[in-house]
This record gives sequence, C-alpha cells and structure tokens, in this order.
Amino acid sequence: MAKRMILMLVAVGILFGGIFGYKAVGNYFMNQFFDDMPVAPATITATEVTEAEWRPEATAVGTFMAVNGAQLTSEANGIVTGIHFENGARVTQGQRLVSMDIEADEAELERLQAVERLALVELNRHERLYRENNISESELQRRESEAAQASAAVKTQEARIRQKTIRAPFDGISGIRQVNLGQYVGAGSPVVSVQSLDPIFLNFTLPERRLPLLHVGQQVNARADAYPETTFTGEITAIEPSIQESTRTFLVQATFANADLLLRPGMFGRAQVDIGEPDTVKLVPQTAIQFNPYGNSVFIIREDDDGTLRSHQRFVMTGERRGDLITVVDGLEVGDRIATSGLLKLRTGSVVIISDNGDVAPTAELDPQPENQ
Repeated sequence: MAKRMILMLVAVGILFGGIFGYKAVGNYFMNQFFDDMPVAPATITATEVTEAEWRPEATAVGTFMAVNGAQLTSEANGIVTGIHFENGARVTQGQRLVSMDIEADEAELERLQAVERLALVELNRHERLYRENNISESELQRRESEAAQASAAVKTQEARIRQKTIRAPFDGISGIRQVNLGQYVGAGSPVVSVQSLDPIFLNFTLPERRLPLLHVGQQVNARADAYPETTFTGEITAIEPSIQESTRTFLVQATFANADLLLRPGMFGRAQVDIGEPDTVKLVPQTAIQFNPYGNSVFIIREDDDGTLRSHQRFVMTGERRGDLITVVDGLEVGDRIATSGLLKLRTGSVVIISDNGDVAPTAELDPQPENQ
C-alpha cells in the first residue's frame, strides 16, 4: 500500500512538474520575444527653443461703459403727442425727444395763475392796511402765506408740465424708441436710451499684487471681439481706492477716444497694460509642455552616434503665457530641439521621426487669430 502511494505521488509530481516547466519555458520565450520585438518609431513634430524680448504686462478682461448713459423714462402719466428724434440719431443736450398731452395741465396752470394774481392783489391791499394800522400783523402774515402758497402751486404745475416733455440730458446717440404716437405711458415707463460714446470707458479688474505697478495716465491697449485685428489705445483715468474682499481684486477704469463710434457700451474688452522694462525670455510652444501636478516637462530630441533620433524627458519651470507661447524659466537652453506634438507616444529613449509636413505642426503664434466657424 505504501509503495503504491509513493509511486502515485512521484507520478503526480512528474506530471505537474512538466506542466509548470512547460509554462515557465513558454513565458520565458514569450517575454524574450516581446523584449526583443522592435518598436515602431513615433512620428512627431519638433521645434527649437527661441529667445525674444517680452515686456512685463498685466492683462484682464472688462466691459466698455458709456461715460454718460441713461434709459430715459416718463416722470408723469400721459398720452404721447409728439416724437422729435430718429432712432439711432445724434442728439444734443436739452433737445426735445418726446412730448405728451398737456392740454389739461395748461388749463390747470391758468387757474393757479389766476389764484396767484388774486393772492398778490390781496397781499398788496393788506400791506397798505397794515401800514395804516387798520389790520393786525397776524392778518398780514396770513395773506403773505396765501400768496406764497399760490406762487408755489404755479411753480409745481409748471414743473409738472415740463415733466411731460422728455429732453436729452447730454449729447449722445439715441437708441430705439419704445413708445408710439397716441400711446398712453405711465410714470416710470421706459421711453428711449441715450448713450454718450465718445469718449468711452473700459472697466476691468486686476489682482491686488498689481496695485503698486499702476498709476493714472498709464497707457492701456485693448481689443474687442467685434474688431479682432484692431488695437485701441487709451489711458488709465481712475483706480478704485478699495480692494474687494471677496476676490482681492481692484477696479480700474481706462478712457478711450471713440470718434468712429466703433466701441459700444456693453462690449467685451481685453485690456493689456505694460508694467515694466523689456526682459529677454526663452520661448516654446505651449503644446510642447506636459502639464502635470508633480511638475511640467518636455521631451528633448537628441541624435545618437548612428544618427537615430531619441526623445529624453526633462522637467522644466515655466512662466508667463501669451497666445500659443510660454516662457521657460529653467530647464532648457536656446537652440534645444523639443517635441511639439505626439507627446503621449513618447518615453525616455523612444525612437522618433520628425515630420517635415508643415501642415500638421501646431501653430505657435504670439497673437493667434483663429477663424470663427
């Protein structure tokens, strides 16, 4: 019995030993095959690190605002009897824009003027009687009060009549009217907007660390999406004295000449302010940088002794970005050749082929102007 058990165990050991040995030999040759299998070169685009002078600048986005802008409304109820302007036309300060029916108000004014004349006549008569000691001083004072009340009532009615004529509060451009002839409008109803467009403000915010670098009179360049190829030049005219606690930013106001009326209130604007002397920087396309939480890196392209091109990862310290470009503070030298596309295919030691097709290379412009599709 023991002999049979020993023979069975030996047979099982030989069987499993053969299986595991076969598996081990198979894995060895498979790993050797994959280790020795040639890797296809990665096709990439590349460029060299360049050098340029950049002037330190502060950039921000803001909104263009009218120096004077108002939505005119009706101060009194009434029916529109006259519209004295064209939509979108220039208007001057004091110009009559809209008139409302004042017939009943004028009749009431005539009644109040009659009351005023009578009160003044009574006052004159009582002044004479008082000088003759025929009435008391209190009676004269009562007549003086009645005359003053009558005059005040006349002025109030005259003001009410003026409220029914809406005039331009300043020189500017009228908007599109929101009332029609014969329409009844109530107090507070919108009538038309008037905007003063030349000059025009641009309001934008900057972080508090920029405050010491700005001052009134400093030049500001601005771009608007409506005119992507035009740069507008203005100057800082006001700086908010307080910092917003919630964002730690402060408000800056720049003024721009706008004789051509290209800029309009409410437009989105990109502001740029020079805040220092030019400095020489090293530039690379942003597509060449791998941005990672543990550090940014690039792939440098080097040539072996046999002419083979290989990639080598290198960590770098990056700085300011403008357009498609980014500055490199440390880690690269001018003239180093780096990969600009295909970074996900690369590892240190990877064989690469640099494409000579310029159409596939990513753009690297300081002021890119992509076409709107």
